[in-house]
Amino acid sequence: MNPTTRQKLMGVSTATLCTALFKRGLRHQFIQDVRPLNPGLPNMVGPAYTLRYMPAREDLNDIAVFKNRAHPQRKAVEECPPGAVLVIDSRKDARAASAGGILVARLMVRGVAGVVTDGGFRDSPDIARYTMPAYHQRPSAPTNLTLHQAIAINEPIGCGDAPVFPGDIVVGDAEGVIVIPAHLADEIAAEAVEMTVFEDYVQEQVLAGRSVLGLYPPTDADVAAEFAAWRQLKGR
Repeated sequence: MNPTTRQKLMGVSTATLCTALFKRGLRHQFIQDVRPLNPGLPNMVGPAYTLRYMPAREDLNDIAVFKNRAHPQRKAVEECPPGAVLVIDSRKDARAASAGGILVARLMVRGVAGVVTDGGFRDSPDIARYTMPAYHQRPSAPTNLTLHQAIAINEPIGCGDAPVFPGDIVVGDAEGVIVIPAHLADEIAAEAVEMTVFEDYVQEQVLAGRSVLGLYPPTDADVAAEFAAWRQLKGR
């Protein structure tokens, strides 16, 4: 992805990105019910690389399938490009893990930007200590083989009700994860930076006791000039 766009997205919130996308009629880009294992990490930003699970069929999904080097879960972990985000469609089912600490560690040391599942991770206390962002619904100790069958890599998926196409730009912060359609990423990032500067100004004003009426949104005639002066003073 565009390095400048990546840098911009590192400094904006998923809340601001949701608003920028909503202005364009996109209402379902926030991945529902996923949470960061370590909310103190910097933003997760990268193009989506996807893995899809389906309900497991027992005769095709015993423990021996992991010996197959072509197993989709194993291939995804080894082939997800550095700088990308592995996004996993686990059917919003956290009763069995989408992956565990060893596979997530492999993604981390390969330089992957992060991992997201609408299911759960096993070994979640270990993953929470990693330096790579990881998002899931909740901890889940059982192996994915008990319920999930890895079926496809780098195809369009749904993750937490959000549509995710390979190459879409995935951004995660301490609140959650949003998916930006690839063709909109540059303009959404630029707009979100501008929105963030204005919202920082508004936050400062509100904390100082000012009413939001006329300020947010800026319908009072003097707000634009006041904001411009504040921005110049702050060097933003």
